Amino acid sequence: MSKDTTDPAIETHALAKSFGKTRAVNGVDLTVPAGTVYGVLGPNGAGKTTAVRMLATLLRPDGGEARVFGRDVVREADAVRGRVSLTGQYASVDEDLTGTENLVLLGRLLGHRKPAARERSARLLEAFGLAEAADRQVKNYSGGMRRRIDIAASIVKTPDLLFLDEPTAGLDPRSRNQVWDIVRVIVAKGTTVMLTTQYLEEADHLASRIAVIDHGKVIAEGTPRELKSSVGAGSIQVRLRDAAQRPDAERVLARALGTSVALAADPVELTARVSGEESGSDTAEHASRALAELGRAGITVDDFSLGQPSLDEVFLALTDHTTQEEAAA
Repeated sequence: MSKDTTDPAIETHALAKSFGKTRAVNGVDLTVPAGTVYGVLGPNGAGKTTAVRMLATLLRPDGGEARVFGRDVVREADAVRGRVSLTGQYASVDEDLTGTENLVLLGRLLGHRKPAARERSARLLEAFGLAEAADRQVKNYSGGMRRRIDIAASIVKTPDLLFLDEPTAGLDPRSRNQVWDIVRVIVAKGTTVMLTTQYLEEADHLASRIAVIDHGKVIAEGTPRELKSSVGAGSIQVRLRDAAQRPDAERVLARALGTSVALAADPVELTARVSGEESGSDTAEHASRALAELGRAGITVDDFSLGQPSLDEVFLALTDHTTQEEAAA
């Protein structure tokens, strides 16, 4: 299967879709380079799945245009379908069939002869860590195993572009890591992946670029580092010797850093956002000046640490929503 080297894997301009009076996708512009993982992040109802379904030719856009490897998703839908695969949020395999039976069936439907379909099935089950469960009905698989067999089913015929729509929703951390490993292997072999997720951590681990969508619009786009920098390059956590000095420390830090200061549950701890767009050294310089101001004010600091904004802070700052992980907690 040929890979385009000049066309982006995905390119959209003012893409739009409504359901009744609800504008699910409201003028989305995206450019996804081929051979990468591109993350699409957003809360429930943001329009992520609707956008994916239009790109996969399952929904017809109401406005704008979208191209996949240079092919229009409306006028050249058949050509697009021949190059993409979609793993949705829910199991797409037959739960009454075994893992092997599911993959062999799909292989046959895609034109493989039976021996070739069985060989492909065996290779995928082995690669996805499902060889021992190959002869078990899928309804007896764990949640993580079901997601892996779903992805395996999506690449029985290796696509140029794979849409993964919230592939790890509801999975435990171990199963999530297994899915992440599979995605990395798929991309290393040349497939482009568009990953929609509510987990910024997931996009941070996998995606080279991320678009944040809310209320049907792209509200931010860039590398994970750029998105973090957009809400501040880092933070400083200060631990005081004397809890009685915390009100004074809060005022000094707010003045020195020009930002708000968060008070921790521990009465001797404070956290403040540190400015600095480009490098850790900038962050350290701001923090150093703030600590010097605390010293001049006679405030004793027992310990301090520097760090990037938390993933929840980034998401909340961009969308004014909590992440799935924060909501679960």
